[in-house]
Amino acid sequence: MAILESWFPHVMDKPDKFLESIEETLIMTGWSGALMLVFGLVLGVMLTVTKKGGIMDCPIAFQILDKLINLFRSIPFVILIAFLMNITKFIMGTRIGIKGVIVPLVVGSVPFFSRQVESALAGVNGGLIEAAKSMGVSPLGIIFRVYLKEGAAAIARGATITLISLIGLTAMAGYVGAGGLGDYAITYGYNYNRMDIVWASVIVIVVIVTIIQAIGTLIAKKTTH
Repeated sequence: MAILESWFPHVMDKPDKFLESIEETLIMTGWSGALMLVFGLVLGVMLTVTKKGGIMDCPIAFQILDKLINLFRSIPFVILIAFLMNITKFIMGTRIGIKGVIVPLVVGSVPFFSRQVESALAGVNGGLIEAAKSMGVSPLGIIFRVYLKEGAAAIARGATITLISLIGLTAMAGYVGAGGLGDYAITYGYNYNRMDIVWASVIVIVVIVTIIQAIGTLIAKKTTH
């Protein structure tokens, strides 16, 4: 404890606030990350199967999805928070706090992850898909037995990249009072020139990112055929 008080005096002065900011970051990343994985995976699969030559060829659906994803990918996250305030209020019942940032985090990360999924599924061997078709496997069966099974490792790598990017987005959550390590580092550290708070926040974020990267790499290895 004496070493921590020496290196991080301002952090140890109010440790509860530091721990609270860690908890807020984990909650934001956990909830928005889980929703991002579900919606991003669904959209990525839909992009793959509805494109020209896909197993569920539907140019109109593909064009609509493609344009919407490109639209939301182009909006800076801070602007996206303001843009979605009324929708966030309708869905979550509030525009502020952790609840107030979940919707923007999901909307901001889903387009990126859906492109990662689309790219991962594009690498699936076309011969396997044709073989499944010739055996009379349904489109839904091809999606689960071929696309997702063969593309699992690449999807895991894409999910890892997106989750790490999501942690960066949570740093902007302070704009709606959601807290988190980013807000803690700026509000209580940088603004008062308390650099030990900034360094402590950076160290924790690096640890979280390292853990996510390790888990993602492990899953990718386990699912590589």
